[in-house]
Amino acid sequence: MAANQLSSGDLIADRRADYAKMLAESGDHQGAAELMAQALELVPNWAAGWFRLADYEEKSGRKEAAVAALRNTLRLNPGDIFGASLKLALLGAADTPEQPSSTYVERLFDDYAERFDQALVEKLGYSVPEKLAALIERATGGSGFRHVTDLGCGTGLFGERIRSRAAFLEGFDLSANMLSKAEGKAVYDRLGQADLSLPPSDCGIFGELAEGRADLVSAADVLMYLGNLESAFAVAERLLAPGGLFAFSVEDSADERDFLLRPSLRYAHSEAHVVSLCAAFRLSMIAVERTVIRMDAGLPIDGILFLARKPA
Repeated sequence: MAANQLSSGDLIADRRADYAKMLAESGDHQGAAELMAQALELVPNWAAGWFRLADYEEKSGRKEAAVAALRNTLRLNPGDIFGASLKLALLGAADTPEQPSSTYVERLFDDYAERFDQALVEKLGYSVPEKLAALIERATGGSGFRHVTDLGCGTGLFGERIRSRAAFLEGFDLSANMLSKAEGKAVYDRLGQADLSLPPSDCGIFGELAEGRADLVSAADVLMYLGNLESAFAVAERLLAPGGLFAFSVEDSADERDFLLRPSLRYAHSEAHVVSLCAAFRLSMIAVERTVIRMDAGLPIDGILFLARKPA
């Protein structure tokens, strides 16, 4: 049985877990936790079960029990496909990771790909691709680009909005399912799977690409899945041609800290930190724009759009 298997492999344990889910959906999180604990007595090495138990325990107000369940999840699944390390940090039981597990991010978007466009655009009012494309247009007077590299391209929402201005458009993403959706739109000239959390020297595809290839590098609604942004900036700086533009967005932390982890399990960054990173990577800031980038649980999420230039 794989450590991340959503089924326990035991019929009785799965049945109890299903009942636990029904109780949780009805609001009885304590009852759900008790049933889930019974299921785990039958299958103590079920990582996904421990993660579900942690959720029920947290929602029933039993923080210590939730922490213990999350630690069991990590013990059984060190690759952290469930993001247990992020949950532990939010519960104050561990330091905030500088990066989430790549396997967690990959699985998150593989699972989300099928409903991504509808859920994000139609239900959550997601607007980063349009607003970032408009910011670029205002700064450049609508001129075209020889080569655009879209980092964390997802299903191609930003690619659709820059395609008419790009002679060549390539996109990279960690999720194979998201790339498949992007491919189906026939927007990109090239697509590839790559991990933006790794520096170019450690990530084969970014290290293999020709330096200075792009006159526009974009990262639309991507950096909130990274805490430490140095690897992403290193990739962008390497790929940018002299005089090229780096257009990207972050969630606004409205905080003095460089970055913080939110209950959404996304990271938010401060404007001052992003400006200091641009300076460290020799990128001059052209434009900064604060805006609402989406809704979450009925509340607006504030973000910041940036446009920076590599020295000519």
